[in-house]
Amino acid sequence: MATKLNLPGPKAQEILKRDAATISPSYPRDYPFVMDHGKGTEVWDVDGNRFLDFAAGIAVCATGHSHPDVVRAIQTQAEKFIHISSDFYHEKWAQLGEKLNEIAPFQEDALCFMTNSGAEAVEAAIKLARYHTRRSRFIGFYGGFHGRTMGALAFTASKAIQRRHFYPMMTGVVHVPFPNPYRPRLTFDPTKADYGDAVIQYIEDFIFQYECPPEDVAAFLLEPIQGEGGYVVPPDSFFPRLRALCDKYGILLIVDEVQSGMGRTGKWWAVQHWNVEPDMVCAAKGIASGMPLGALIARKSMMDWPAGAHGNTYGGNPISCAASLETIRLIDESYMANAAEMGEYTLDALAEMAARHPSMGNVRGKRLMIGVEFVRNKETKERGKDIRDHTVHHSFEHGLLLLGCGRNTVRLTPPLNVKKSEIDEGLEIFESAVTAAEKKLL
Repeated sequence: MATKLNLPGPKAQEILKRDAATISPSYPRDYPFVMDHGKGTEVWDVDGNRFLDFAAGIAVCATGHSHPDVVRAIQTQAEKFIHISSDFYHEKWAQLGEKLNEIAPFQEDALCFMTNSGAEAVEAAIKLARYHTRRSRFIGFYGGFHGRTMGALAFTASKAIQRRHFYPMMTGVVHVPFPNPYRPRLTFDPTKADYGDAVIQYIEDFIFQYECPPEDVAAFLLEPIQGEGGYVVPPDSFFPRLRALCDKYGILLIVDEVQSGMGRTGKWWAVQHWNVEPDMVCAAKGIASGMPLGALIARKSMMDWPAGAHGNTYGGNPISCAASLETIRLIDESYMANAAEMGEYTLDALAEMAARHPSMGNVRGKRLMIGVEFVRNKETKERGKDIRDHTVHHSFEHGLLLLGCGRNTVRLTPPLNVKKSEIDEGLEIFESAVTAAEKKLL
């Protein structure tokens, strides 16, 4: 049984005071973890308390904290040069483009636009889709999260607070329900179709008929597995049907793999679980083990904008590119396979745990992208946000870092090189936290 830690400690308290005096209050900090250093899946705060990190910087630290190979690549590049700007060239940038072309989830050759973040990759995708198709409208999905910049925010629909007082948004975006099998919003006959089919039919029969003509739609933009929306996995029918719908009307399919990509689901890209080829991929988070980097990866035939149509200063930053190349090598050689093995092990363990706990309404995910949705009653599915929050905070107090998502879900996203012993230790703390939450709140 893990010992309850005395948190926040005195050093952490001092830093929290300094932070409050100078840093924007808009950051959604959930509990007072003040990091000092990390190694792999383990992290320590400034007061010397040890934690297991099952958040990985929001699924960013794919190779764990401060992987020696990644650190070495960063140091080596930093000694050569740190920045040159996108007005010039360097080899690491070209190497990363070649590597992303190799792992792109479509057969056609890819061209890449390097960015600093996932939101910036989404912004690039929006602009390129409009430029290439000469169409102005888009379809997004409720529950989706694509960033907080103004173009990306027009698609983001996972929490109302993310949009409050920021209207008007970029025009031309229509939202439809994401096919959440656990909480379907559309009426359908399950004897004739599943919920993935129902959402596609809704787009054809209602959105295209009453609100948005398909010939005006440049692209669908969506996450293969919703992240901030609750780690929602669609039915297997959905993506093949969506790809067919796009082909029927000449609409592009843009997948936001910022959180689900880079081997987290046991494949390079989550969309590959459904054998569907998108037209563009937005990548970031796990792409460079924590260095700021994103990328829009598009079919070569579609990246047809001219010089000056889009650009940035830091895209293709040499240090970030060096970190990304080493990250991709490590994922390819062993960590993607480890994510598949450890993910299946964790999902099985959580399914067994859910049978013992009335609050664990739904365990879902692909490999090491796992969500646990908490409810007050498994029959009614009444949301258990208070149980979720208590579980997250109790876990923190006993040495496990977790993050919530959606309205009442916990996500488990440890580094891709997590060990079985660390999974076991983390799940022991997690179950203890669930037990404590149920005793107090059910």
